[in-house]
Amino acid sequence: MSAINLKDKTNHDNFLPENQLILNAVSEGIYGFDLEGNAVFINPAAERMTGWRSAELLGKNIHDCHHHSHSDGSHYHKDDCPIYNTLIDGMAREISHEVFWRKDGTSFPVHYTSTAVYKDGVMIGVVAIFRDISIQKQTEQSLRQALEQVQALSEKLSFENQYLQLELADRTGDVEISGSSQPINQLIQQIKLVSNTESTVLISGENGTGKELVARNLHRLSNRADKPLISVNCAAFSSALLESELFGHEKGAYTGATSRRKGRFELAHQGTLFLDEVAELSLEAQSKLLRVIQEQEFERVGSSQTIKVDIRLITATHHDLLKRVEQGLFRMDLYYRLNVFPIVVPPLRQRHSDIPELVSHLIEDLNRKLGKKVTQVSHKGMQKLMQNSWPGNVRELQNVLEREMILANGPVLEFSQLTMSAPVENVANTITNNQTLQQVERQHIINILKQTQWRISGSGGAAAVLGLPPSTLRSRMNKLAISRPI
Repeated sequence: MSAINLKDKTNHDNFLPENQLILNAVSEGIYGFDLEGNAVFINPAAERMTGWRSAELLGKNIHDCHHHSHSDGSHYHKDDCPIYNTLIDGMAREISHEVFWRKDGTSFPVHYTSTAVYKDGVMIGVVAIFRDISIQKQTEQSLRQALEQVQALSEKLSFENQYLQLELADRTGDVEISGSSQPINQLIQQIKLVSNTESTVLISGENGTGKELVARNLHRLSNRADKPLISVNCAAFSSALLESELFGHEKGAYTGATSRRKGRFELAHQGTLFLDEVAELSLEAQSKLLRVIQEQEFERVGSSQTIKVDIRLITATHHDLLKRVEQGLFRMDLYYRLNVFPIVVPPLRQRHSDIPELVSHLIEDLNRKLGKKVTQVSHKGMQKLMQNSWPGNVRELQNVLEREMILANGPVLEFSQLTMSAPVENVANTITNNQTLQQVERQHIINILKQTQWRISGSGGAAAVLGLPPSTLRSRMNKLAISRPI
């Protein structure tokens, strides 16, 4: 606002009577000050906004009434007041970050201007025009909060989308829990029993047995199924990066941290967090994990702010955790926190009878993935699959099937080039040098019968695995005195 020039006849307060009618009608508050900084004019709008009557303020220093302190209560010295600074240098000022105090002790945010008033080229005072911007501030605050919420949701969705894309990529070719053997039926029963609880589950088993698949089923059947399942392979990150991956980091927390990032714990809030290969955690990370389990809270790397989380924790390992505790590689207190409900996923060699069903399911998935039309496995091919020891478990079986389907020209798989895996040693079934051929044969038949749950005939039965007619196998069992234990 430019300086105001008064050249016409004025009243004793230097303000024009005819202009006063206009000033009294405007909705903005208006104060007039003389060169001493005392009030010489106050319009009705100013009285309504502040609660101070003009008779109470005329001739007084208004700063002591309206600008005595900042919004936080700290002292606001008169020398810092823009209105009084205009009296000193004549420069117009516009302010929108201060508050005026009402007579009742409350305050309101204001936008005001202070402009010098001149008569015949000589400054005779200052006029301050102000308005209450409470609604504007509230609107701005609401918009900022809404924007922060949108940004937070957008950030969360972005991170979840990244993780979901990784999860989908990892799940290519995954299978459901297939099979009807006793070990698989027991596994499924355990999953159903614990899925709807909040108990921490420790899944153990050899590589390739499907521990992650068990975790997915636990989440799918739980009360948190509509919330995210966030997975992290603890063996895939260095000790330093794993902490950031789990707990997140603030911008500048370490070299390369160019922006704030949420960790997997934060993303799994109200959902399930699956820590695969949990035995690979460093002792320092184990300590922090223990705290999160106990207190359900953590801090991002580079931050002191505590974040509360509500998660259901599922962990998995192919190691013997108790042995690692004895070796000093794993915290005992953390082991007992994780081992609330242990689930052991059986290796494929302990459930050979499930191989035909697994193969059928895998072929169906691989046909979609490879664009093939394979319909079955030949009898001899199935025998080879049933006789293999599968040290790589279901993952190895899947890889063998995929390789065979890529090479196949017809709808039937033969596995003519299948190289049998070396059997995994079992101390109880190890053949000793002083055993007779008949003893070796008897032990081998018993092992196959155990693997097939003592089923002799049919697809996946012991006779099919051994390549014998069922009648021949029964005859050999009678001769070798093999009978199913009661």
